[in-house]
Amino acid sequence: MSDIPVFVVANFTIEDAGTYRNYEKGFFPILKKHGGEFLTYDDENSILEGPEAPQGRVVLFKFPSEEAARSWYSDPDYQALSEHRRAGTTLKFLTIVHGLPPRG
Repeated sequence: MSDIPVFVVANFTIEDAGTYRNYEKGFFPILKKHGGEFLTYDDENSILEGPEAPQGRVVLFKFPSEEAARSWYSDPDYQALSEHRRAGTTLKFLTIVHGLPPRG
């Protein structure tokens, strides 16, 4: 098991706020169950360079390891809950970004 933290970045557009709210209500207990930490979200991000800014909401959260992040994502409770996200949003990406390894 690696001690390198990972960050999960999601980008999506909320199409049905009520359905998405059902997802939000159950999200945090499952995130914490796997050692996850919510960092921030932004509905009005801006681009400094490049041809296209992410549209919609960008969410950033952190896990202590890739194993913890994958365990969260594959958790049957999360997969059941994520049906609300799938029904209420248009997802552009949900990805893992690896942190820097500890310096020795």
